[in-house]
Amino acid sequence: MNISARITDERVLDVRFDEASVIVDLMDGRTISAPLAWYPRLLRATPDQRSRWEKAGAGFGIHWPDVEEDLSTEGLLRGAPAPHAA
Repeated sequence: MNISARITDERVLDVRFDEASVIVDLMDGRTISAPLAWYPRLLRATPDQRSRWEKAGAGFGIHWPDVEEDLSTEGLLRGAPAPHAA
């Protein structure tokens, strides 16, 4: 029996937005999309502020310094919205 292991790499490759979603491309080729409404700080941010993101946590997180928002690929994969205290 031939068993091949899937290699996953949940580090961030790219981040973009459409009118209603944050879209994150992962290093392993997967794409995660989540409702922008789940992340009030990003929802209220300007397109320019949203475009200024940086990798965090060895590439497993995303930080927007202009709006003090942080997301992790683990949380996005779980479908976890921001806490209500945003």
